[in-house]
Amino acid sequence: MTEIPESVHLVGSIGLDSVEEVFRTAGTLLGRRLRRVPDGEPGGRRLWISWQYPLLRANPFLKQDPNPPPAGAVGFPRLRIADGVAAGEVRFGELGYAREARASYQDFVAARGRGELPADARFQVCLPTPLAVIMPFCLPPDADAIEPAYEAAMLREIDAVCAAIPHRDLALQWDVCIEMIAWDGQLGARYAPPSVTKESILARLARISRPVPADVELGIHLCYGDLDGRHFVEPKDAGNMVELANALAGAIRHRLAWLHMPVPVARSDDAFFAPFGDLRLGPDTELYLGLVHADGVEGVRRRIAAAHKVVGDFGIATECGMARARTPTVVTDLLKIHAAASREPGAR
Repeated sequence: MTEIPESVHLVGSIGLDSVEEVFRTAGTLLGRRLRRVPDGEPGGRRLWISWQYPLLRANPFLKQDPNPPPAGAVGFPRLRIADGVAAGEVRFGELGYAREARASYQDFVAARGRGELPADARFQVCLPTPLAVIMPFCLPPDADAIEPAYEAAMLREIDAVCAAIPHRDLALQWDVCIEMIAWDGQLGARYAPPSVTKESILARLARISRPVPADVELGIHLCYGDLDGRHFVEPKDAGNMVELANALAGAIRHRLAWLHMPVPVARSDDAFFAPFGDLRLGPDTELYLGLVHADGVEGVRRRIAAAHKVVGDFGIATECGMARARTPTVVTDLLKIHAAASREPGAR
């Protein structure tokens, strides 16, 4: 008999209309299955990093490149260092993540106080890696000089979040997308320019995780993209994700509270899940498999059964956020599928 998962992970964006609606709906449908709850990233954050482009475009140290973006690139005009600005002079002010987190945390506390969320749930703040913001929007080789300045600003955002929110209530998640696709290698040089090697990926993630206080939970979401609700490229199997997960578990000194990996909707075959036999996470790291899709409960159960042939205990999630190309009705249906395919801890 396949074990029924008892925990659900919400990856980040949730396409409902407000933070209050996210907390109320997710809490009502999923209850104690939730150990952490994000605010759903409403408004401009719905499209993940896109809301950062106006901030970059307004930066006086940067300028718009006059040439059109290359074929297949994001549709924003690319940016480079402004004339007369030395690489080491680029600076960023606040990025907005801490400001949004402080406001949403107040809604989180209120929802938890009303009993809409589990009493022991943590508030989950999801952050893109600096590379994920700079590489799509900035031209090489300038991007290599811009990224350290943006990284420094992101670390200040982490400091501000950790100063404003009690650590016992806080969980931080790195959304690892560009790095995952580069590590996978199927898309070649577009996602793996010379400065993005496997060694540099590990160094980046170790560096940005180092300032997170020990009593703040830290998790990793491995991502193959979600442009228009679809991956940039589908993983051939779980092998590259397992390889990167094992490498990150060794490189990041902070304890990893959880790690999330996507599972494509069409994959319930043994070949996809076989590499999980080599997964080496610490005993305190929760594993979440992103195998919840809109094909319904039976499809989810089929993928759960396939995973259980290789993987022991794990929770369930969608393969990425639930906002792009998804209406509130679709989002609510996905949350209901999570509930039907799992059970609250202790329930029979």
